[in-house]
Amino acid sequence: MAETFDSSKACDFGSVASKTPQPVCIDVMRVYDSCSDKDCLTDLRVYFTDYNQELIDNAVNVRIKDVDIVTTYVDIEPVPFHRGFYSIDMTLFFTVCVDVFMNPGACPQTIKGLSVYSKKAILYGSEGSVRSFSSELSCDEADDQKIPTRNLPTATVQVARPIALSAKLKHNCSACPVPCKVPSCACSNIGGEPTVSGCNSVFATIGLFSIVQLKRNVQIVVPSYEYSIPEKTCVTSSDNPCEMFSRLDFPTNEFFPPNVTELTGDETPACGCSSCDSSESE
Repeated sequence: MAETFDSSKACDFGSVASKTPQPVCIDVMRVYDSCSDKDCLTDLRVYFTDYNQELIDNAVNVRIKDVDIVTTYVDIEPVPFHRGFYSIDMTLFFTVCVDVFMNPGACPQTIKGLSVYSKKAILYGSEGSVRSFSSELSCDEADDQKIPTRNLPTATVQVARPIALSAKLKHNCSACPVPCKVPSCACSNIGGEPTVSGCNSVFATIGLFSIVQLKRNVQIVVPSYEYSIPEKTCVTSSDNPCEMFSRLDFPTNEFFPPNVTELTGDETPACGCSSCDSSESE
């Protein structure tokens, strides 16, 4: 829905810039090191509950439908003989949705399973030997200071939504246990505890994009002009659904799909079509 920009409600950066900045000290998390990965995870075993595993044992084929990440275990340890460097161990838990075909040509039945993948990264996180104490209140508990045993940097893992690439069915009667303890949130996503028995196994291929960072709490001095005070007035939404619907634009594009020239941005067909191939062959 299109909105009209009201310049009167915008911040007056000219008046702010004309004021003399004052140095202030702020407490922030500084990123000391980071890395990005593009991983193609092949042959990841998919674990199912007892009920869904019976469907897999009687299936003739499977097709991957969707993949989502549930949670990630992150552990950090100093690298021996390399001061300031740390090893970040990550264990990622995926919910894999597959279509199960019980007979050739039959309608598939959709079920969910669990996949686990572990990876490691080594990054620089600087050094620290101080212990931090805070006056933050712990609700419903004794307000005791929690003394950290080690001053380690904080590791964060950012993961984009995984891409479901493929899945295949294999006949395998050997029991293969889950490589680590499965969190309760992952079990609830697939409907219960994963089993390790079964004569058939499903192996998935997943595309993954991730960013790993090492951060520390630091104090830095920055120029400050003034406090940021909101100038925009909060607008209460209407309880009338028809009034809200009347403010929506008519979805013209939904009724009139774009032509191929509108998708490519010019009159030339996109490469890969028959006309493009015929012109190149001439």
